[in-house]
Amino acid sequence: MGELLSQYDVLGAFLVNIELTLWAAIGSAVLGVVLMVMRVSPMSSLRSFAAAFVNIVMNVPLTLIILACSLGVYGELGVVVSGRSGDQWLARNSFWLTVIGLSVYTSTFVCEALRSGLNTVPPGQAEAARAIGLSFGQTMRSVILPQTLRGAVAPLGNTLIALAKNTTVASAAGVAQAASVMSDMFEFDPQHLLAIFAIFAIGWTIIVLPIGLITTSLSRKLAVAR
Repeated sequence: MGELLSQYDVLGAFLVNIELTLWAAIGSAVLGVVLMVMRVSPMSSLRSFAAAFVNIVMNVPLTLIILACSLGVYGELGVVVSGRSGDQWLARNSFWLTVIGLSVYTSTFVCEALRSGLNTVPPGQAEAARAIGLSFGQTMRSVILPQTLRGAVAPLGNTLIALAKNTTVASAAGVAQAASVMSDMFEFDPQHLLAIFAIFAIGWTIIVLPIGLITTSLSRKLAVAR
């Protein structure tokens, strides 16, 4: 196992997965909140658009979305999101296009996780906010969203875990990360099959397990007794 770790940059590959997870988590959180607010908006056009977006994107294979960002957005449209400076600009461009694809896909699950948290907020909260003259935006920002987030910690944690695992699909866009290195190791060192499995099993456990433990703990601490 030590020979494999010295021959392949396994740690660097996992760091790329972690970076993809962090940036996509930020992007999907912002877009997911927007979609959730649109889905409960008093404007029917916004509700219809958000519902259609969520239902379509959620059911499209993630690999297809990543390929659309890589081959479509860059390959066909020539969109560059990282600048053309330096020797690694193409790799950086693929990285950020993958972040965009992961963010768009994961935002639909964030939206649904937040909607599950919204169901834990008593209807009287919104009615009371309207009674004192708060607008829809003020009600969502000051009354509904804070309580929604408390009720959605567990499903959001599950979504984050799924996002971390989904970063392996980045290899479809040519982003070198854990799945790419594991594929190379299987190809060039098949005699170390069990050791390779052990390395990546341990690596993913180290990444995923803390997320589950932290979100479970937060969910218990933030739970509101009703």
